[in-house]
Amino acid sequence: MTHEESGRVFRLAYPPGVTPAKWVSVWAERLPEVPLTLVAVPAAEVEGLLRSGGADAGFVRLPVDRDGLSVIPLYVETTVVVVPKDHAVTAADEVTVADLADEEVFHPLDDAIEWTARPGLPAFERPATTADAVQLVAGGAGLLLVPQSLARLHDRRDLTYRPVPDAPESQVALAWLTNETTDLVEDFIGIVRGRTANSSRGRTPASPVEKQVQKQAVQKPARRQAGKPSQGGSGSRAVPAGRGKSGKKGRRPR
Repeated sequence: MTHEESGRVFRLAYPPGVTPAKWVSVWAERLPEVPLTLVAVPAAEVEGLLRSGGADAGFVRLPVDRDGLSVIPLYVETTVVVVPKDHAVTAADEVTVADLADEEVFHPLDDAIEWTARPGLPAFERPATTADAVQLVAGGAGLLLVPQSLARLHDRRDLTYRPVPDAPESQVALAWLTNETTDLVEDFIGIVRGRTANSSRGRTPASPVEKQVQKQAVQKPARRQAGKPSQGGSGSRAVPAGRGKSGKKGRRPR
């Protein structure tokens, strides 16, 4: 860890449905001296938080404005329809968008899916949040399409969901300000990409001072080895030409 990193905190933003626990766990093992603070924000606010300096990196749902942002797509989520457990669509294992043509479908203001054409019939209102829409679905007022992680997040005993394979999907990505690609950001990128702790690709190159320290650490064992007498064998000799145990001079190189 560099002196600049000591005492710092890495701030990671994430929206509902994204679970960063596995990456946070690896961070705690590799960089125990740098606390990682999780910042939970609505999906639509992650990009603004990054641009304002409120987080060092964050998980976003694509698309986002990539101007000035570096983005690494991570995974795509299946879209599901959330319905009451006694709804007719639960008779099938999967549902198509066409199956929902006559159903009232909520389109919350924080919708995580980018629609070219909204499915079903417009519901009587646009709820402010996905959580509000789930409440309305539980009351039998309509249906809701969301990424599967959000359906799990808002799981209720009186609701269930079914995959909608032909609906648009939500893609989750890691994003950060390109001009703020710090060593800590590089470390987190390496963790997300599954690199090992010893991988040199996980962060930016070391400074000249760090390289010199690393070089000395490698050379010290080599110097101690060079002072040991040769053990024989067919390999190269560890002792340079010079005086051996007998005190005689070694042969001069030709």
